[in-house]
Amino acid sequence: MAPDIRHADAAAIAAALGELRAHTLRLFAAWRTLLPPSMDVRYAPELNPPRWELGHLAWFEERWIARNPARLRGAAADPDAGRAAPLRPAVDALYDSSHVAHTRRWHLDLPDADATLAYAAQVRQRSLALLADLPAGDDALYFPRWALLHEAMHAEASVYMAQHLALDLSPALARSRPAASDLGGDWALPGGPFSLGHAGPGFAFDNELGAHEVDLAPFAIARAPVTWREVLAFVEAGGYDDERLWSPQGWAWRRRQGAARPGTLAQDDGTWRRAAFGHWLDLLPTEPAVHLTQHEALAWCRWAGRRLPTEAEWECAAITAQASGEAFAWGEVWEWTASTFAPYPGFQPHPYRDYSMPWFDGRPVLRGASFATWPALRNPRYRNYFPAERNDIFAGFRTCAA
Repeated sequence: MAPDIRHADAAAIAAALGELRAHTLRLFAAWRTLLPPSMDVRYAPELNPPRWELGHLAWFEERWIARNPARLRGAAADPDAGRAAPLRPAVDALYDSSHVAHTRRWHLDLPDADATLAYAAQVRQRSLALLADLPAGDDALYFPRWALLHEAMHAEASVYMAQHLALDLSPALARSRPAASDLGGDWALPGGPFSLGHAGPGFAFDNELGAHEVDLAPFAIARAPVTWREVLAFVEAGGYDDERLWSPQGWAWRRRQGAARPGTLAQDDGTWRRAAFGHWLDLLPTEPAVHLTQHEALAWCRWAGRRLPTEAEWECAAITAQASGEAFAWGEVWEWTASTFAPYPGFQPHPYRDYSMPWFDGRPVLRGASFATWPALRNPRYRNYFPAERNDIFAGFRTCAA
């Protein structure tokens, strides 16, 4: 079970920060071995420069903890309150993701790797000193919990950036591919009223709040995500060339890609292989399919006479399984849902305004976690969100009976 960071006290948060930072530094060290001394990477909308990533982590932590005069007010803090001076001059002009345009990050005069590491270490030392003196309570611990979960998100982003660039980051990972599951079949749930979203004490992201009752019709949901064996059946049946199976947006995406199979697959002498971190791995038929877009998931569902779950159905199944011990495998791949990322009723943005509001733009919700997700971030109510065409993230899907 993942540590319950959302209800953790200061000592548990400090321990988790240490464990996660060790992971972040292993990833950063691996990047240094794979890249030239400048650590420069080519521009792509899905990427950030690795030195910028680490500097941004430190900046975010310092801005919301040490420099934040309203840090004890938690989610009620004024985001525009004046800030204390940073440990390093000019960091706001380098790492503030709200004001430093994505394309501009490749043209900044960033500190070198050693200076960036030193800044991150200085910030962490100061954060831990402040954390030791914080009073108990969700408000006082809100920003330390946020800083930890923010770092966890960027740690996973570092891994899928390596996948995007075909760089072998696997030596820095505990696992470099999702684990197979022996679960099969559907789990029938009775539906009825379900409280979607977070309520009660503990940390929650702003887009999870506004718990509200939804009325679910009875549904049957797969106990595990779709496997490569199931996806290959679709490929070999010509599913990638059958326009009838695809949405208009999906078919347009499919035509741009060209290949009559998922973009990370290749076949050689009858053997299917999958691209992972710059290598070709033999495909494991019972492994959850990964690096699939929502377009592919929807086309597969139409071919199989299935459908994607809504996020309410997914959350209901995960929460019910957690309470009952029912077999429901999740956490190896992110899972596309049929739901659009949208605010829950009464949505109020938290102080980090750019976390949710800019992304209520029609993109779909993903639920669950992946093999590369830091344990503290795994939560059945967590809402992830990416554009439907992304296939560099560690995403697959599960289905419901139509």
